[in-house]
Amino acid sequence: MKKINRFIAFAAVSTVVMFSGCGNTGLKKAGLTSSDTTRVILYNQIGYYPDARKVALIRSDAAKFEVIDANTGQSVFKGLTEAPEYWSFSGDSVRVADFSALIKPGTYRLCLGGSAVCSGSFSISDSVYTDITKASVKALYFNRSGYVITAEFGSKWARPAGHPDTAVLVHASAASKSRPAGTIISSPGGWYDAGDYNKYIVNSSITNYTLLLLYQLYPEYCRTLNIAIPENTNKIADVVDELLYNLRWMLTMQDPADGGVYHKLTDKAFDGFEMPDKDLAPRYVVQKSTQATLDFAAVMAMASRVFANDPDEELRNLSVVCREAAGKAMEWARKNPDILYKQPADITTGQYSDTLITDDLFWASAEMALTEDRPGDLPMPQINGVVAVTPWWQENQMLGIISLALSDNENFRDQSKAAAALLESFAGNLVAKSEKSPYRVSIDYFLWGSNGDVANQALVKLIALKLTGDKKYLASAQGDVDYLLGRNATGYCFVTGFGHLSPMHIHHRPSGADGVPEPVPGFLVGGPNTSVMHDCGPVVNRSKFPAASYIDSECSYSTNEICINWNAPLTFVLGALNSMQEKDEE
Repeated sequence: MKKINRFIAFAAVSTVVMFSGCGNTGLKKAGLTSSDTTRVILYNQIGYYPDARKVALIRSDAAKFEVIDANTGQSVFKGLTEAPEYWSFSGDSVRVADFSALIKPGTYRLCLGGSAVCSGSFSISDSVYTDITKASVKALYFNRSGYVITAEFGSKWARPAGHPDTAVLVHASAASKSRPAGTIISSPGGWYDAGDYNKYIVNSSITNYTLLLLYQLYPEYCRTLNIAIPENTNKIADVVDELLYNLRWMLTMQDPADGGVYHKLTDKAFDGFEMPDKDLAPRYVVQKSTQATLDFAAVMAMASRVFANDPDEELRNLSVVCREAAGKAMEWARKNPDILYKQPADITTGQYSDTLITDDLFWASAEMALTEDRPGDLPMPQINGVVAVTPWWQENQMLGIISLALSDNENFRDQSKAAAALLESFAGNLVAKSEKSPYRVSIDYFLWGSNGDVANQALVKLIALKLTGDKKYLASAQGDVDYLLGRNATGYCFVTGFGHLSPMHIHHRPSGADGVPEPVPGFLVGGPNTSVMHDCGPVVNRSKFPAASYIDSECSYSTNEICINWNAPLTFVLGALNSMQEKDEE
């Protein structure tokens, strides 16, 4: 739980040559049998689209590299590495090995000239991200609260239902005249937020927004993305079916008497590493907060707009419900503009609290104005005053900017133009950072959930691509994907169940308690940071370099926990790339 492309870029003729014959015989044989256990070669362990930029990073003095066919050992590409560059965040120097000119589909390995060091295999394919995209959505299914995961859909990760949440207590901090402390209410469904079994409105809001955005921009793609979840035989897109499981829970967190929204539904304390059905502690809804109510209003307004003209009648009807809920929430927030969440003395689970909620207010105001077609509610100075940052749950103003920038409502022409300019400027700065970075990424800070930041930066770039058509954004977003899937200082593909080296011991209660050696697949772990260094105790040695400070251990909640708001931008970015690739093939 966090704090605070596809174009051909041919290397110069002088440094790269295509080969049709075999390479060095010794190297060829070694490449078929060895793997890069030393993490000398950092690469996207899943692979690349044929027309994508393809860059690996080499942590050695090797001046030459070779790409071989993983099945035959035949050399298909040779090149020279670039000069080494030092990255202060990782404490090491890397050389770029660019093989973008290799476009033939197949399975390959990259080997270093003059040695037996080779990477694991990777693919070049038009469908290279299909399976991992589906898994990133299905991971949310595995985190459903109050839901039996059957063997039919869950395979070896099947489990009984836990936390039905049909008899939840109103905590004293949430008491009202109509619902005094101890009142029993029903609030079923939703996703477990992270490695724990609690549910939080603030984090659910940005997660649902991100998935709704994918459906808004790529509806046809979403309708063809078949995911093995129980709802996959209905007429609604599977990714929408999954987000609805959480969105409908969010609706139950609104007090019908006044429109305020409870901040979270939780046990009083984090439970141990046990299966969901074994946790029988009382559950509570805790305090209404302005932050949670504004975020709720924002995502409900967004959902209403996205579903308003949907082909499915169920979603059109839900649009009306969401719009009414958003309006009631905004009314409560206007009457209660500064009720910040304060953790009660007897509650010790995640806080998701904030001391400044102007970002939440802007996001909600933008979504409500767009949904109600009231441009006068969003004066230009309000937009011009927005500070552009990578969006995350505690600074979500850019979500409102994204919605405005994408709007085709002529009544919001000025607001949309201003928002697009702000977003494009920010995305341009991100691209400039990636072009200067030895690791070819924009990230230059490593706080809790740094992988979520990388994914959200890629999302921003893809929105800029949508607005401008400039392929520089696509190339930079591909670099972010490469980072998450293995081209990073740890050498890990950060998505469980995928890659040559991926996390096995995630901080996730079901994965830790189910007796299955492999973790639930499809989860993006939080990633390296130096925000918390001793969650596994002082005896565990973590790198002092933030980009390398990661450990694949269950105790490391600061680096190896999973969270719904990190998976959502991963799904968006991979889904957007998939959709664009499919259109290119038409």
